[in-house]
Amino acid sequence: MGFADVFRNLDWSVLTDILFSVLPALLCITLHELCHGAVAYMLGDRTAKNAGRLTLNPLRHIDPWGLVMMVLFRFGWAKPVPVNMYNFKKPRQGMALTALAGPLCNLVLAAVFLLLYGLLYRPLYIEGGGLGEAVFQMVATTGYLSLSLAVFNLLPISPLDGSKILFAFLSDRAYDKLMRYERYGMLILMALVITGGLSGVLSNVTGWMYDKLFFIAQFGFDLVN
Repeated sequence: MGFADVFRNLDWSVLTDILFSVLPALLCITLHELCHGAVAYMLGDRTAKNAGRLTLNPLRHIDPWGLVMMVLFRFGWAKPVPVNMYNFKKPRQGMALTALAGPLCNLVLAAVFLLLYGLLYRPLYIEGGGLGEAVFQMVATTGYLSLSLAVFNLLPISPLDGSKILFAFLSDRAYDKLMRYERYGMLILMALVITGGLSGVLSNVTGWMYDKLFFIAQFGFDLVN
Protein backbone atom coordinates (compact mmCIF):
# COMPACT_ATOMS: atom_id res chain seq x y z
CA MET A 1 0.00 0.00 0.00
CA GLY A 2 1.45 3.35 -1.07
CA PHE A 3 1.46 6.63 0.81
CA ALA A 4 -1.45 7.91 -1.27
CA ASP A 5 -3.57 4.91 -0.27
CA VAL A 6 -2.74 5.38 3.41
CA PHE A 7 -3.59 9.08 3.14
CA ARG A 8 -6.96 8.32 1.52
CA ASN A 9 -7.85 5.74 4.16
CA LEU A 10 -7.10 7.96 7.14
CA ASP A 11 -10.03 8.79 9.43
CA TRP A 12 -10.27 12.58 9.33
CA SER A 13 -13.41 12.79 11.48
CA VAL A 14 -11.53 13.72 14.68
CA LEU A 15 -9.69 16.57 12.96
CA THR A 16 -12.84 17.89 11.32
CA ASP A 17 -14.72 17.69 14.64
CA ILE A 18 -11.97 19.75 16.29
CA LEU A 19 -11.96 22.24 13.40
CA PHE A 20 -15.73 22.70 13.53
CA SER A 21 -15.46 23.33 17.30
CA VAL A 22 -12.47 25.68 17.18
CA LEU A 23 -13.82 27.96 14.44
CA PRO A 24 -17.04 28.82 16.34
CA ALA A 25 -15.03 29.41 19.52
CA LEU A 26 -12.64 31.76 17.69
CA LEU A 27 -15.54 33.74 16.22
CA CYS A 28 -17.32 34.08 19.58
CA ILE A 29 -14.16 35.10 21.44
CA THR A 30 -12.94 37.52 18.77
CA LEU A 31 -16.19 39.47 18.50
CA HIS A 32 -16.59 39.50 22.29
CA GLU A 33 -13.20 41.14 22.82
CA LEU A 34 -13.51 43.44 19.81
CA CYS A 35 -16.76 44.84 21.23
CA HIS A 36 -15.09 45.51 24.58
CA GLY A 37 -12.35 47.51 22.86
CA ALA A 38 -14.73 49.32 20.49
CA VAL A 39 -17.03 50.52 23.29
CA ALA A 40 -14.04 51.62 25.39
CA TYR A 41 -12.74 53.57 22.39
CA MET A 42 -16.12 55.25 21.85
CA LEU A 43 -16.17 56.23 25.52
CA GLY A 44 -12.76 57.91 25.28
CA ASP A 45 -10.21 55.19 26.10
CA ARG A 46 -7.68 54.42 23.34
CA THR A 47 -5.80 51.75 25.32
CA ALA A 48 -7.21 48.80 23.35
CA LYS A 49 -6.69 50.58 20.04
CA ASN A 50 -3.09 51.43 20.89
CA ALA A 51 -2.51 47.79 21.84
CA GLY A 52 -3.77 46.61 18.46
CA ARG A 53 -6.84 44.91 19.90
CA LEU A 54 -9.45 46.62 17.70
CA THR A 55 -9.08 43.83 15.17
CA LEU A 56 -10.88 40.78 13.82
CA ASN A 57 -7.62 38.83 13.92
CA PRO A 58 -8.39 36.04 16.46
CA LEU A 59 -4.69 35.54 17.23
CA ARG A 60 -4.68 38.90 19.03
CA HIS A 61 -7.45 37.79 21.38
CA ILE A 62 -6.78 34.12 22.15
CA ASP A 63 -6.00 32.84 25.60
CA PRO A 64 -4.91 29.21 24.95
CA TRP A 65 -6.47 27.78 28.12
CA GLY A 66 -9.66 29.75 27.61
CA LEU A 67 -9.96 28.45 24.04
CA VAL A 68 -9.44 24.85 25.18
CA MET A 69 -12.16 25.32 27.81
CA MET A 70 -14.52 26.71 25.17
CA VAL A 71 -13.97 23.75 22.86
CA LEU A 72 -14.11 21.04 25.53
CA PHE A 73 -16.56 22.40 28.12
CA ARG A 74 -18.54 25.03 26.17
CA PHE A 75 -17.44 27.93 28.38
CA GLY A 76 -14.16 29.78 28.55
CA TRP A 77 -12.45 33.13 28.17
CA ALA A 78 -10.15 35.19 25.96
CA LYS A 79 -7.15 37.40 26.63
CA PRO A 80 -8.65 40.49 28.31
CA VAL A 81 -8.70 43.68 26.28
CA PRO A 82 -6.65 46.35 28.12
CA VAL A 83 -8.84 49.18 29.38
CA ASN A 84 -7.94 52.24 31.45
CA MET A 85 -11.14 53.19 33.22
CA TYR A 86 -9.71 56.55 34.27
CA ASN A 87 -9.93 57.71 30.66
CA PHE A 88 -13.72 57.59 30.96
CA LYS A 89 -15.64 60.64 32.16
CA LYS A 90 -17.40 58.38 34.66
CA PRO A 91 -14.87 55.59 35.34
CA ARG A 92 -17.04 52.92 36.95
CA GLN A 93 -20.03 53.49 34.68
CA GLY A 94 -17.79 53.51 31.62
CA MET A 95 -16.15 50.30 32.75
CA ALA A 96 -19.56 48.68 33.27
CA LEU A 97 -20.68 49.61 29.74
CA THR A 98 -17.40 48.35 28.30
CA ALA A 99 -17.79 45.07 30.21
CA LEU A 100 -21.43 44.67 29.18
CA ALA A 101 -20.53 45.05 25.49
CA GLY A 102 -18.90 41.60 25.31
CA PRO A 103 -21.79 39.48 26.67
CA LEU A 104 -24.32 41.62 24.77
CA CYS A 105 -22.41 40.99 21.54
CA ASN A 106 -22.52 37.25 22.24
CA LEU A 107 -26.26 37.35 22.87
CA VAL A 108 -26.80 39.09 19.51
CA LEU A 109 -24.46 36.61 17.80
CA ALA A 110 -26.37 33.70 19.33
CA ALA A 111 -29.63 35.14 17.98
CA VAL A 112 -28.11 35.53 14.49
CA PHE A 113 -26.91 31.93 14.43
CA LEU A 114 -30.21 30.63 15.75
CA LEU A 115 -31.87 32.40 12.83
CA LEU A 116 -29.35 30.76 10.48
CA TYR A 117 -30.12 27.43 12.18
CA GLY A 118 -33.75 27.74 11.10
CA LEU A 119 -33.02 29.10 7.63
CA LEU A 120 -30.46 26.40 6.82
CA TYR A 121 -32.10 23.41 8.50
CA ARG A 122 -33.63 21.96 5.34
CA PRO A 123 -30.95 22.80 2.74
CA LEU A 124 -28.02 21.74 4.93
CA TYR A 125 -29.25 19.21 7.48
CA ILE A 126 -32.02 17.47 5.53
CA GLU A 127 -30.75 17.78 1.94
CA GLY A 128 -27.10 18.76 2.29
CA GLY A 129 -25.42 15.40 2.83
CA GLY A 130 -22.31 14.87 4.95
CA LEU A 131 -20.67 18.26 4.36
CA GLY A 132 -23.97 20.08 4.70
CA GLU A 133 -24.63 18.38 8.03
CA ALA A 134 -21.14 19.32 9.26
CA VAL A 135 -21.62 22.99 8.33
CA PHE A 136 -25.07 22.96 9.92
CA GLN A 137 -23.59 21.51 13.11
CA MET A 138 -21.02 24.31 13.13
CA VAL A 139 -23.84 26.87 12.89
CA ALA A 140 -25.62 25.23 15.82
CA THR A 141 -22.40 25.03 17.84
CA THR A 142 -21.65 28.72 17.24
CA GLY A 143 -25.03 29.78 18.55
CA TYR A 144 -24.73 27.67 21.68
CA LEU A 145 -21.10 28.63 22.35
CA SER A 146 -21.86 32.32 21.96
CA LEU A 147 -24.70 32.07 24.44
CA SER A 148 -22.59 30.09 26.91
CA LEU A 149 -19.80 32.68 26.66
CA ALA A 150 -22.29 35.43 27.51
CA VAL A 151 -23.62 33.50 30.51
CA PHE A 152 -20.15 32.64 31.80
CA ASN A 153 -18.86 36.20 31.52
CA LEU A 154 -21.84 37.65 33.35
CA LEU A 155 -20.83 35.84 36.54
CA PRO A 156 -19.96 38.47 39.19
CA ILE A 157 -16.49 37.02 39.78
CA SER A 158 -13.39 39.03 38.92
CA PRO A 159 -11.99 39.28 36.28
CA LEU A 160 -15.20 38.34 34.42
CA ASP A 161 -17.42 41.05 32.95
CA GLY A 162 -20.14 40.52 35.53
CA SER A 163 -17.88 41.78 38.32
CA LYS A 164 -17.23 45.05 36.50
CA ILE A 165 -20.93 45.54 35.86
CA LEU A 166 -21.66 44.88 39.54
CA PHE A 167 -19.02 47.40 40.67
CA ALA A 168 -20.93 50.22 38.94
CA PHE A 169 -23.86 49.76 41.33
CA LEU A 170 -21.87 49.61 44.57
CA SER A 171 -21.26 52.40 47.02
CA ASP A 172 -17.73 53.80 47.12
CA ARG A 173 -17.10 52.02 50.42
CA ALA A 174 -18.27 48.63 49.13
CA TYR A 175 -16.34 49.14 45.88
CA ASP A 176 -13.08 49.92 47.70
CA LYS A 177 -13.54 46.88 49.93
CA LEU A 178 -14.18 44.49 47.06
CA MET A 179 -11.26 45.85 45.02
CA ARG A 180 -8.90 44.62 47.76
CA TYR A 181 -9.93 41.07 46.94
CA GLU A 182 -10.09 41.43 43.15
CA ARG A 183 -6.67 39.80 42.73
CA TYR A 184 -8.05 36.57 44.19
CA GLY A 185 -10.93 36.39 41.72
CA MET A 186 -9.02 34.38 39.14
CA LEU A 187 -7.96 31.84 41.77
CA ILE A 188 -11.56 31.43 42.88
CA LEU A 189 -12.70 31.12 39.28
CA MET A 190 -10.09 28.48 38.42
CA ALA A 191 -10.95 26.50 41.55
CA LEU A 192 -14.62 26.47 40.57
CA VAL A 193 -13.77 25.43 37.01
CA ILE A 194 -11.36 22.66 38.05
CA THR A 195 -13.70 21.20 40.67
CA GLY A 196 -16.71 21.39 38.38
CA GLY A 197 -18.53 23.71 40.74
CA LEU A 198 -19.70 25.89 37.86
CA SER A 199 -20.27 23.45 35.04
CA GLY A 200 -23.69 22.18 36.11
CA VAL A 201 -25.10 25.63 36.85
CA LEU A 202 -23.71 27.16 33.65
CA SER A 203 -24.99 24.28 31.52
CA ASN A 204 -28.46 24.54 33.04
CA VAL A 205 -28.68 28.32 32.63
CA THR A 206 -27.32 28.23 29.08
CA GLY A 207 -29.67 25.39 28.14
CA TRP A 208 -32.63 27.26 29.62
CA MET A 209 -31.78 30.44 27.69
CA TYR A 210 -31.17 28.46 24.49
CA ASP A 211 -34.62 26.91 24.78
CA LYS A 212 -36.21 30.32 25.38
CA LEU A 213 -34.46 31.80 22.32
CA PHE A 214 -35.15 28.85 20.05
CA PHE A 215 -38.26 30.59 18.71
CA ILE A 216 -35.80 32.57 16.55
CA ALA A 217 -34.75 29.34 14.82
CA GLN A 218 -38.41 28.40 14.36
CA PHE A 219 -39.06 31.82 12.84
CA GLY A 220 -36.19 31.31 10.38
CA PHE A 221 -37.47 27.86 9.44
CA ASP A 222 -40.99 29.18 8.84
CA LEU A 223 -39.64 31.94 6.57
CA VAL A 224 -38.31 29.52 4.00
CA ASN A 225 -40.74 26.60 4.33
